[in-house]
Amino acid sequence: MAAAGSAPERRPEGREPLLGSAGAAADEGEEEEKESRDVVESQEHYKSRWRSIWIMYLTMFLSSVGFSIVIMSVWPYLQKCADDNIKHSSALPTDLTHVFLQIDPTADASFLGWIIASYSIGQMVASPLFGLWSNYRPKREPLVISTAISVAANCLYAYVHVPHSHNKYYMLTARALVGFGAGNVAVVRSYIAGATSLTERTSAMANTSACQAVGFILGPVFQTCFTLIGEEGVMWKFLCLQLNMYTAPVLFGALLGVTNIILIFAIFREHRVDDMGWQYKSINSDGEGSDVLDQNTEGRSIDHIAVVALNVLFFVILFVFAVFETIATPLTMDMYSWTRKEAVFYNGIILSMIGIESVIVFMVVKTLSKKTGERAILHAGLLIVLVGFFILLPWGKKLPNIQWQGIKNNSIPRTFPSEMLAPFWSLPELQLPSNHTAEPVGCPVTQSWCLNTPMIYLAQYISSDVLIGLGYPVCNVMSYTLYSKVLGPKPQGVYMGWLTASGSGARILGPVFVSQIYTHLGPRWAFSLICGVVVVSLLLLEIVYKRLIPFSVRYGRMQEENC
Repeated sequence: MAAAGSAPERRPEGREPLLGSAGAAADEGEEEEKESRDVVESQEHYKSRWRSIWIMYLTMFLSSVGFSIVIMSVWPYLQKCADDNIKHSSALPTDLTHVFLQIDPTADASFLGWIIASYSIGQMVASPLFGLWSNYRPKREPLVISTAISVAANCLYAYVHVPHSHNKYYMLTARALVGFGAGNVAVVRSYIAGATSLTERTSAMANTSACQAVGFILGPVFQTCFTLIGEEGVMWKFLCLQLNMYTAPVLFGALLGVTNIILIFAIFREHRVDDMGWQYKSINSDGEGSDVLDQNTEGRSIDHIAVVALNVLFFVILFVFAVFETIATPLTMDMYSWTRKEAVFYNGIILSMIGIESVIVFMVVKTLSKKTGERAILHAGLLIVLVGFFILLPWGKKLPNIQWQGIKNNSIPRTFPSEMLAPFWSLPELQLPSNHTAEPVGCPVTQSWCLNTPMIYLAQYISSDVLIGLGYPVCNVMSYTLYSKVLGPKPQGVYMGWLTASGSGARILGPVFVSQIYTHLGPRWAFSLICGVVVVSLLLLEIVYKRLIPFSVRYGRMQEENC
């Protein structure tokens, strides 16, 4: 992202043609395409283009914050809403209302799963729609409308506690609409793909993924800061709004969304360059650029086999990571006799460290890809993920501590604080000190596999976390980068929409898959099947490896073959 040179007009650095120009210069199609580009990119255009890309980074960041900023408080907020309903009920004495948490017995943990999944469902539906919209209209339109939907949905979430009934359905609707607004991710990545050259693409996509990862990390941090307000908070009667630890985060998200809309109007401009970095004309509010691009790319077909393969690979990448996130809490509770509080706290720390690791990896792959290429890095990332899940397979002979229903689990061994200083190779025997709770801990006897499946040592678990935290961001950014390069100069809105939808589908199906397999068959079957899925994806990558090349390179080779 170096600034353009001091000359008012010049050819930006690093934008030499990828193929020899001898044959291409004589081609009539190339001559027509040159007429549709500016001869050079001015310094002013270069700066405007990157300012717009930075606005897209901000939009991606806010999209992920919208998901994660309430993820820890959804369940207690839903319980508070139900508790408020009880207080409004005249059928119950006031002094007894505190005994009950929920007036609607269907608002249980299973419904919580639907509330969490509603975000991904909304995003899966909206992504192709916003992508199609951005192909035929200025991208500012779907960006502003989608962000406005998210703002309105956050405001609805803040008022979920007000109605006297059906609060859970209002919350479900609010989260689904936030996810629907997050469908603008397809527009963001489509714009970045069209506004960068091949040499800039990997770095830009890595920055986009890094902003997304930072949003996921900072969302819970914002939520934690707002807990200082407390559950009661401040009541604004003129707005009928209770500002507390549950509503303040979403209102903060709504404020950020309004700021984003203002920046889109004030700073964002539509720009488009070809694979070599040459500026296209006619990218304006009337959408004339699409017509120019369609003429330029007429007769040049996209490699749909490569497109489908990358969609499948991206689905697998998001699927296995969703499995990893979902299984962390129950796995550690079963294997290490952690309480619910311990599991949430320590896994929260681990996932935060993985998030920081991911940001560092995003930055490193930008440089590494210039030396090795995106395909090789994607291959390496999948191998690292495979090793990470392979390590999680139960290998030892020691069985986990059993949680006997109805019996106080006093016989479970715990370690003293001094034993927490044990070296890494002693971690198989390590457990957290007890918090002296009566909560049953250990592997429930209702899970029959607990009686014959060896435990997964803590050293295995931590090693797997590190490897998966390394492999996932590599696969994520490389799949996006390769996908945008395979598609070429045509508008990518719909294609990016389908890629985003496949990722959303993976985040929906992953938790369902692992919860069923893990509960009934245990970690050995669950992680073996995941390893099998990753192996199949590696075989698919080997099959299509030679097809995962930039559109311009493929077209240039076709031209050479025809000569």
